[in-house]
Amino acid sequence: MNRISATSSLSTHLPLLPSSCSVPTRRRSRGNHHYSSRRVNLKPLTSRIVLLKRRRQLDQIVEEVEAAKKRYGRLNTIVMNSVLEGCVHCGDVDLALRMFREMVEPGGCGVDSITYAIILKGLGKVRRIDEAFQIMESIEQGSAPGNPKLSSSLVYGLLDALISAGDLRRANGLLARYGTLLLEHGGPSILVYNLLMKGYVNSGSPQAAVILLDEMLRLGLEPDRPTYNTLIHACIKCGDLDAAMKFLKEMKEKAEEYYDDSLYPDVITYTTLVKGFGDAKDMISLQEIYLEMKLCDSLFIDRTAFTAVVDALLKCGSTSGALCVFGEVLKISGANVDLRPKPHLYMSMMRAFAVQGDYGMVRNLYLRLWPDSSGRISKAVQQEADNLLMEAALNAGQLDEALGILTSIVRRWKAIPWTTSGGMAAVRLEALLGFSKSILRPHLLSKVIPSEPIESIMIPFEATRPLLGTLQLKNVVMRFFKEQVVPVIDEWGSCIGLLHREDCNNLEAPLVSMMRSPPPCVSTTTSIGRVVDLVLEKKHKMVIVIHSCGSGYSSKAVGAFTRAQLYRLFEPEQKLLWWM
Repeated sequence: MNRISATSSLSTHLPLLPSSCSVPTRRRSRGNHHYSSRRVNLKPLTSRIVLLKRRRQLDQIVEEVEAAKKRYGRLNTIVMNSVLEGCVHCGDVDLALRMFREMVEPGGCGVDSITYAIILKGLGKVRRIDEAFQIMESIEQGSAPGNPKLSSSLVYGLLDALISAGDLRRANGLLARYGTLLLEHGGPSILVYNLLMKGYVNSGSPQAAVILLDEMLRLGLEPDRPTYNTLIHACIKCGDLDAAMKFLKEMKEKAEEYYDDSLYPDVITYTTLVKGFGDAKDMISLQEIYLEMKLCDSLFIDRTAFTAVVDALLKCGSTSGALCVFGEVLKISGANVDLRPKPHLYMSMMRAFAVQGDYGMVRNLYLRLWPDSSGRISKAVQQEADNLLMEAALNAGQLDEALGILTSIVRRWKAIPWTTSGGMAAVRLEALLGFSKSILRPHLLSKVIPSEPIESIMIPFEATRPLLGTLQLKNVVMRFFKEQVVPVIDEWGSCIGLLHREDCNNLEAPLVSMMRSPPPCVSTTTSIGRVVDLVLEKKHKMVIVIHSCGSGYSSKAVGAFTRAQLYRLFEPEQKLLWWM
């Protein structure tokens, strides 16, 4: 059965080398900087960019590429294509377009068909379809820089991006415009149908993907492995696991009938089924599929498949089965580092055992997360790991241990989102400990009544000794050695901002150029409790009090409330929340 590869046409449209490339090396100028840069081995730089792309560290990519330009001069097209791929992968298409313009400018490294494929893919992902079609038209008319040829690979690239984004209307428009490039033996290729099926699944219409199979068969197109994988995915999306298993059986029967190894189920097929049975909580079918995977000699179970199996077992409630598979992964990853679990797998296991209150298991997983997992451990993962450790200790009844973990969480992360499981665990812990042992208890303001207006405790605005905004910092710099924040006024005496000590960075500049404007203000009738909340939530060092007059407010400042005043309102035996 004939197939069209999405990249096959790239090899047939390689640009010819310019005639100058045939000139012997000894005839070139020794002082030619661009030529000397060609002899530099840029493969390590390309590999580094690919690694950073996987980690989504786009800023680091740009920084290292700029450093390489300063060191080597002009980089080659291969390196810059990898940079474009990183921009698209990280979602910054505007940066990719700026890089593209630099490549096509005089003195740039130039572009090729791969460059255009990357740009079209990026524009398709962010739904900037009009720009993508303009590029396609310029290629078709021969006016595009680099003179690329309009090929099926470019059309496939844009089509795949549109379908991945779920924009089937534009995808069908692209097929109507450039579909002749994708014809195979006078009709649509199997790859086109595979992409359309994928689009229907992604757009939430998996039933339409199954209907396309009948159209393929009427045209005499035989489904290949990607076709069956997409159909199985569509059936699982529809919740029809029996139909998915029928397609699996049909794959194996056709592979044996035609002696075609390319039709046998692969790891993607089984992983899709594993996820489906996990979502359906069908433990028996899940075990049968996993056993079939293990008995298939030609099948390599990769990290993604193992992770899917563990997640599915946890969804089915089998923590012991998940632990067995997890232990198997750890064992075989000693000989194959590519199988080392990602942090996601550790977190899945920790969530399951934290609910059960198995503090020992959660703690072991917590300690092995950093040395034994593969990939970057994000800040969000670290926070959840800490919260799960506290939740496990709480569910195990170890209140003192949970309290110690909560204390370290507050010290390290400064806050706990109450909507998360860790936040709910902290609330439960607070309730069990009682008010006397609470580390998150509110501070009592016994010296005032929170419902009273702020006017009753504010300090007069004149007592803050405001400074005129036109003064230069060098004339009043000693004020900021004693005070963290000072109000700034204009020539009419109205407060126009606050100048903080950390913003004083130019002795010759006027104060008004460095202040934070406008200042946080409340009216004289605002309650003390509301002002205290404002200071704590927004971390204001000073709040200006303005006079209220009827339904409106005057701009005249009459007082101020500072954080130092708030400290003095606390009970003597209490301490301010030290993480604020």
